[in-house]
Amino acid sequence: MNRPEIHVEFAADLRLFVPNGRRRGATPVSTDGVSTLGHVVESLGVPLTEVGALVVDGRTVPPAHVPRDGETVTVRAVRRPQQIAGAPLRFLLDVHLGTLARRLRLLGVDTAYESTDIGDPALAARSAAERRVMLSRDRGLLRRRELWAGAYVYSTSPEDQLRDILDRFSPELRPWTRCTACNGLLREATKEEVAEQLKGGTHRSYDVFAQCRECGRAYWKGAHHEQLVAIVERALTEFPSRG
Repeated sequence: MNRPEIHVEFAADLRLFVPNGRRRGATPVSTDGVSTLGHVVESLGVPLTEVGALVVDGRTVPPAHVPRDGETVTVRAVRRPQQIAGAPLRFLLDVHLGTLARRLRLLGVDTAYESTDIGDPALAARSAAERRVMLSRDRGLLRRRELWAGAYVYSTSPEDQLRDILDRFSPELRPWTRCTACNGLLREATKEEVAEQLKGGTHRSYDVFAQCRECGRAYWKGAHHEQLVAIVERALTEFPSRG
């Protein structure tokens, strides 16, 4: 008995996930007649977190659709800005995205981060329990069904990663309100309240401080402040409506 054959075409933004031979136009794919279209797309390399719509012969279908012989499928990329329904927009990043996590926190975006490799099952479970969007470059992790929501981080450059996430999700930006170490909220603090964290030169040179409500870490406009200001100003300039 012949296996059903469909033709699948991927949006340009998704072609990096598939083999070279499937990057131009619709190409034939043999199916088993029982697997869902979502399963077929993922088996070709594309996480469903990156799929905006599945169009079969001109009509939109859900990932649960079972493709039939002769169908033509267009796999579209997720629409931007992407809306995540059901919970406030919050993120969870895996161990490989520490710099991105700190930059998102710098901009006031609620960002949890695992600094050790706790494994895909634990990350997916935390995403579901806290209703956080899982950000990762691990396609296997993004295919886990228990995820609340997820997104692939396309670049290895922290600057490009940040720009991509801000463009994709359009989070509200509230710079200088979160601890870059633990994600806790900051409050104004006196020099006396943070004195034990200050070295001699810092104690003499600075008078304005903030402190994390969660971990107690102190912040002031130190040697790296200009670099941080540049990151914040660039984000607010490129995404002015999100501040």
